[in-house]
Amino acid sequence: MSTDHGHGQDHTHGDGEHSHHAEHPHVAPKAAGTARHDHGPGHSHDDGHGHDHGEGGLEDHNKKDAILTVVTLLFTLAGCAFTEFSLPWYLCYLGAYAAGGLHGLEMGFRALLKGKIDVDMLMVMAAFGAAALGKPFEGGMLLFLFSLSHLLQNYAMQRTRSAIQSLMKLRPDEALRKLPGGGTQATPVEEVAVGDIILLRPGSTVPLDGEIVEGESSLDQATLTGESMPVRKVVGDNVFAGTINQTGALDVRVTRLSRDSTLSRMVSMVENARSEKAQTQRFLDVAEQYYALGVIATCVTVFAVGWGLWAEPVSAAVYRAITLLVVASPCALVISTPASILSAIGGAARRGVLFKGGVHLERMAEITIVAFDKTGTLTEGKPRVTDLWTPQGGALTIDKLGAEDPAQQLLARVASVEAKSEHPLARAIVAEAKRLNLAVPEAAAFQSTSGRGAAATVDGQEIAVGSPTYFAQLGGKLDEAATAVLAGFEERGKTAVIAARAISGTETQLLGIVAIADTLRSDAAESLRKIKAAGVKKVVMLTGDNRRAAGGIAAQVGVDAFHAELMPADKVRIVKELQGEGRAAMIGDGVNDAPALATAHIGIAMGGAGSDVAMETADVVLMSDQLRQLAFALALSRKAQMIVYQNLAFSMLVILVLVASMMGWQIPLTLGVLAHEGSTVVVVLNGLRLLVYDPRL
Repeated sequence: MSTDHGHGQDHTHGDGEHSHHAEHPHVAPKAAGTARHDHGPGHSHDDGHGHDHGEGGLEDHNKKDAILTVVTLLFTLAGCAFTEFSLPWYLCYLGAYAAGGLHGLEMGFRALLKGKIDVDMLMVMAAFGAAALGKPFEGGMLLFLFSLSHLLQNYAMQRTRSAIQSLMKLRPDEALRKLPGGGTQATPVEEVAVGDIILLRPGSTVPLDGEIVEGESSLDQATLTGESMPVRKVVGDNVFAGTINQTGALDVRVTRLSRDSTLSRMVSMVENARSEKAQTQRFLDVAEQYYALGVIATCVTVFAVGWGLWAEPVSAAVYRAITLLVVASPCALVISTPASILSAIGGAARRGVLFKGGVHLERMAEITIVAFDKTGTLTEGKPRVTDLWTPQGGALTIDKLGAEDPAQQLLARVASVEAKSEHPLARAIVAEAKRLNLAVPEAAAFQSTSGRGAAATVDGQEIAVGSPTYFAQLGGKLDEAATAVLAGFEERGKTAVIAARAISGTETQLLGIVAIADTLRSDAAESLRKIKAAGVKKVVMLTGDNRRAAGGIAAQVGVDAFHAELMPADKVRIVKELQGEGRAAMIGDGVNDAPALATAHIGIAMGGAGSDVAMETADVVLMSDQLRQLAFALALSRKAQMIVYQNLAFSMLVILVLVASMMGWQIPLTLGVLAHEGSTVVVVLNGLRLLVYDPRL
């Protein structure tokens, strides 16, 4: 529901507005699982080969694969050498085929039971076919190169997972829990309860999320938010697991269990994002089975033509068909997309940007328009009282407010009415009155006019507080002096709150004006320049502020257009209109702009490290409050798209060249395997570049 009390800004909340549109699938946090990527006609290749081995298990499994790969090579070379010396070479080749082929046969039969064709089985069949034709060495080399390619791919794809899992290793296993009777006790983080007090010493890593109850310090939050500079923390501020306490000792009240920490949820979201396939990958997944059947049919045709029409020996025709089976397999084609997407998602997470799936990374690359919900994005989202004006005392800044100044009474009266409101501007007024230790009387008969203002009885007088529009609706009129003051405040990007007293049924007396400003982010203008450098054509600002105040802020940051005096429904309408001009992204704090985030082509929330709602609401989460992360996310998504296209083009070119070459002469099977598997390794390594991509905008 709306709790806007007429200060020119809107603040909405509600269960219904925190859910996303169906076209923006969200991933709920869950335990990290095995990352799966498809690899050829019907071939499913898991990091754990169908099991969740965990980080250590994956390393052990890769060691086993490495041993089998080396054994395959050694037995193949031994078989070749033994042939020259008339030794029992077939035993060596048998060992090579067992080491390099049994696992492929197992995976192939599993796929057949599911009604799929697996490239592992095709490769093993090709190897055994070569052996049957009297070319056991070529068959052994096929298995070796195929195994080596898989090994390199597994290692590369594991790096994308390790990039995220390594963050969890930064969190200590124990916390120094403070005991009721004094002293501390080293306690496993899993045994620390919400509400416990833990001690953070200088230089230590924060073990659990919590709130500072004593002390102050600077914390390095780079592991979580990507921020390069330490952040100053005082009593009441939140700290997050995995960050580093640099200077002072802190007492922290634990607010989340270990499994629910921001770091744990971040890692889980990225792990889950690995299974959220990009649109390109989904298309290839559907097409690969048809392609596999087409390859098999073509191989049969090539054999029939070679043997029947060209009168080739059966062995030559079979050899040609086997070679075609190898070179036409789309391993590189299918792995090209997930290799790039998963690397980009992993690299982004290390920089404090969470993509909730490959589809959102692809959508981000299409963005041409970015709409900002001003509060909390272009501004810090922390409004404060800056100026006061009364007819008796004139205008003055808040830092020059004197003890006997009439503006003190104005602020106290306004704070009395606003104490009943949850609006951000109302809280700013109440906070300022509290900071100045003003005596704020208790208000009665509070009434709110949604979107305009509020009124209450204060010391027996009816006081109305709200926007200039609300004041006019009450029958109030501003004289020339008040009009000039109001215009001056708004031209400087400030929001004016007018206070009036009811004299009679239709008459009101102006008590004064309170000016409130939300500090513009220091990097806002520069970040917008970088966003445009990343490929965005149009930047729009949406705000509930009055038009004059919005225009002042828009001029300072350099947006292309702005829309002011908006209610939540208006923002949804404008985002829909922007969608008609291009692919529009909406960026907000994820709390009071959920409907607009859901309407956009992609919704982006800022400040995810401090907001549960932000982490759940949007498609992309910027963990810190730094706008430059948006420019990085845009540049990364476009780079990922370019690398996917590079990989697809390269993969198809290799297949076309190899297949075309076979029409003119006979390609040795070993050369075909080398080119085929080499192209697969190349596209994986090309995708891995995204793990360390730095656009340097």
